[in-house]
Amino acid sequence: MLKILNYLWRLWFLLLAFLLLIICFIPVFLLSFKKEHYPFAYRWIRFFCIILFYGMGFRYDFRSLTTKKVNPKAQYVIIANHTSIMDIMLTVILFPHHPICFVGKKELEKIPLFGIIYKRICVLVDRSSPRSRARVYQLCSDRMDEGDSIAIFPEGGVPDDTGILLDEFKDGAFILAAKHQHPIIVLTYCGLKEMFPFDNGKGKPGKVNVYLNDLLEPTEKHTTLKEIAFNKIKFTLTQYYQ
Repeated sequence: MLKILNYLWRLWFLLLAFLLLIICFIPVFLLSFKKEHYPFAYRWIRFFCIILFYGMGFRYDFRSLTTKKVNPKAQYVIIANHTSIMDIMLTVILFPHHPICFVGKKELEKIPLFGIIYKRICVLVDRSSPRSRARVYQLCSDRMDEGDSIAIFPEGGVPDDTGILLDEFKDGAFILAAKHQHPIIVLTYCGLKEMFPFDNGKGKPGKVNVYLNDLLEPTEKHTTLKEIAFNKIKFTLTQYYQ
């Protein structure tokens, strides 16, 4: 019975996402042609994410583990652990004043309607292609030059092994931060791994705990920044999640 309810809940997700896509498609499509219009497109993207997140029965509790404050007028490289598609919705909700460009999987551009918007607001990467992975750096740099913040899940995807607490980080986010001299916002998401996993037969509504670990200034080598960020997120997961 519980599995049936889970499938019905996932069906509601698809229906709600489709309805929101129909509502948001035209304004986001029209506002995504020129870079100066992207902040207005981002408002519609946030509307999509807010309704979908709360419409699925989720809520979040935000806790800061640092005294540093996020500047609403500054650009950042935003990173977090990655366990669910809802990580994307949550990241957008958390940053109302920072138009965000995500690095996303290229295969998602094939989804009707969604794919048209997706490839306009994201930098797409084909992880099987070394050329595509290398090109991501330049495309992200271009978006940062245009004033966007960049959100990257440095694990490079959701690990197939659900027993992995935190997978090894890739270099991309930290190279970008060091090159453009933008601080790194380090976040930890706790709960979505169980609440909205990629297994359609599992999941439940609930409260996600969000931790702001730190704002890292790009004064160190990118390898050092990567190590610091990894250790902070893993420590938080171990302390507050296990």
